[in-house]
Amino acid sequence: MFSVKDMLRRFADTYNKDPNSNLGKLISILHEQLAAVGETLETVRDWRSIDSAAGTTLDKIGTNIVQPRGAATDEVYRVLLKSKIARNLSKTDVNTIIQVLALALDCDYSDIRIQEKFDDLEDPEPAAINLIRVPTKRLNEVGMSPFQFARIVQKTVAAGVRVALIELAGTFTLSSQYDVLETSPLGLADVDMTTGGTLGEVYIPGDDYPLPI
Repeated sequence: MFSVKDMLRRFADTYNKDPNSNLGKLISILHEQLAAVGETLETVRDWRSIDSAAGTTLDKIGTNIVQPRGAATDEVYRVLLKSKIARNLSKTDVNTIIQVLALALDCDYSDIRIQEKFDDLEDPEPAAINLIRVPTKRLNEVGMSPFQFARIVQKTVAAGVRVALIELAGTFTLSSQYDVLETSPLGLADVDMTTGGTLGEVYIPGDDYPLPI
């Protein structure tokens, strides 16, 4: 961004170019206004990205791709927008589903694992899948509940395919050494609860009717 001195330098030498002169003060006022306009234009450019946009700007992006906000916060709405864009291009195969969910949660493909139930030895089902690895940490960061995430997953799979189980993986593990307390990111937390692993959970989608959110 150009400075006040740069603007004064463009005047002929017959003018007093001192920033404290009357001309300098006038140019300073103009510079402030131009700087404010420049910052606004930078914000407009940045807010073209879903990750940077907020508020009504996200709503306008949602209007373009037919994804209403409902009662979702900006963080949750970003996940909805990303998943909707990815679903529009989805071929509904396992690899594409992983790509859609990874894009929506902004995580690595390896953080998500899907198991098809048609070859399940205990409870086979021809048109169903299990999500046996999902990053719980990312859901907590965006403030999304397991039920909300399950609805996104069900919208991602092909018609007629059931999401039978979602396993939200945590990082907690027991100590690798007997009678030794480990407080690494994988073990128990310390007194201040600033370290330690996170617990996981298993969510089994039911037959609940959709809420008017």
